[in-house]
Amino acid sequence: MAVPFLAAFFQQGAGEAAGGNPLLAFLPFILIALIFYFLIMRPQSKRQKEHKQMVEALQKGDRVVTAGGFHGTIRGINDEKDVVVLEIANNVKAELSRGSISRVVKEG
Repeated sequence: MAVPFLAAFFQQGAGEAAGGNPLLAFLPFILIALIFYFLIMRPQSKRQKEHKQMVEALQKGDRVVTAGGFHGTIRGINDEKDVVVLEIANNVKAELSRGSISRVVKEG
């Protein structure tokens, strides 16, 4: 079930490809690649960059949520091992990878 105007465009391009402009034959592929880049690749790289900046800016005392859903407060950071010590409850601490922090919870 093709969209009529796209079907007409592809048929027209296929007929012209033999003797016409070769760029027109590749135009649908170029358009698909551009759409793929702007709808999938670019937003994903932007999210990765924002997450990396957030993880690098973590400080002692920040309230965070981990990828596993644990809420806690950062009590220590070991930059050498790339680990944070997270206090989940009173006197309950866990060492987690810095990358497993999904977000910082804003106070208030």
